[in-house]
Amino acid sequence: MYSDKIYLTPQEILDKEFKIDARGYRPQEVDKYLDMVIRDYTEFISIIKKNEKEINDLTEDNQKLKAEIRSLREQLVASESETGSNTNNVDLLRRISKLEKVVFGKYE
Repeated sequence: MYSDKIYLTPQEILDKEFKIDARGYRPQEVDKYLDMVIRDYTEFISIIKKNEKEINDLTEDNQKLKAEIRSLREQLVASESETGSNTNNVDLLRRISKLEKVVFGKYE
């Protein structure tokens, strides 16, 4: 994802050779600074890879959940159309059962 926007790899930075002029920079300072850049670059790359993996995992989870929601909605619509009156019958049977328990003395 980000690899097309990054021009240098940590290894390319490490292998870079600078020309030395009479009035150039101190090679030790340049090396020390480039070592810090390499460490940062390596850390950035690992963070990017971790985030890309997490994004992919979350995208997959999101797609699965959306599919599950669609399926549950379809089941709900189907069950409502098929058993609209059955739910009422079940409620009535429960109420009758409770009343029978009270009437016949078996109520707990």
